[in-house]
Amino acid sequence: MSDSHPYDYEVLVIGSANADLTVRVDRRPGPGETVLGTDLVESAGGKGANQAAAAARLGARTALLARVGDDAFGQLLLEAQHAAGTELRHVLVEKGARTGTAMIVVGPDGDNTIVVSPGANARLSPADVRAAREAVAASAVVSLQLEIAPETVRTAVETATESGTRVVLNPSPAPESLDPGLLAAADPLVVNEHEAGLLSGLPDGTPTDQAHALRDRGARSVVITLGAEGALVLDTGAPVHVPGIKVEAVDTTGAGDAFTGALALRLSRGATLENAARFAVRVGAASVTRPGAQPSYPTAEELA
Repeated sequence: MSDSHPYDYEVLVIGSANADLTVRVDRRPGPGETVLGTDLVESAGGKGANQAAAAARLGARTALLARVGDDAFGQLLLEAQHAAGTELRHVLVEKGARTGTAMIVVGPDGDNTIVVSPGANARLSPADVRAAREAVAASAVVSLQLEIAPETVRTAVETATESGTRVVLNPSPAPESLDPGLLAAADPLVVNEHEAGLLSGLPDGTPTDQAHALRDRGARSVVITLGAEGALVLDTGAPVHVPGIKVEAVDTTGAGDAFTGALALRLSRGATLENAARFAVRVGAASVTRPGAQPSYPTAEELA
């Protein structure tokens, strides 16, 4: 790839862009119960946009392929990506469509529950991916999640594979089972503990057992994020535990996306999977010390 190439990206993220509507509560309500929360905070989110912002804020040449509506939330997302340094030429603004929205409730421990209304994300199509084939081919890494249509993800994987572009796959929200073609392209498959249990078929297994099972099912390599405990990495050798970094968690929203964006960045620059994961653990830990998803993501200078 040439530095002068208009599509010369280290990380191309193909995925969702949501407006996050966040409220903090002293405790989460039970069925049929109403509790009072803080003032509503509107911020930029969505797994695809989060991963792009995380990589871009760390200095990666990053682009995002996504769809947003021509509403105020769409403008919010575009401004946030521009501020992060993401290339926006592949973000498609759809007239008359509502931008995807996530309703987030954050408890006192920083953990969250999220409900997503896909909006324009559901209209990101295989044709959109094919139209961006040149960008895929000239990217070092393509990062994918499952908040867009399955056929669009499959087309992205096929296009990346044909181009020789490395695929980082974060299958979230996790399906009951994962398409074997997607698994076979994942290098790595990035899952949290819940997703690892579901997709490995070993919900009560250890992360090591789950990682081996996922690789046996076809994944080229596997990273299981373990929250405060760090991550487990399974590449060509024995599994490696990357220890977590002790911090005081304020809000875990988007921490997994910060991890994945950072991981993709380091992989695009030739790092081993283990070294990329060590860096990504640092980025994920930094992100939980501040509220919100994208607003919490550190720059390279802040990590130094």
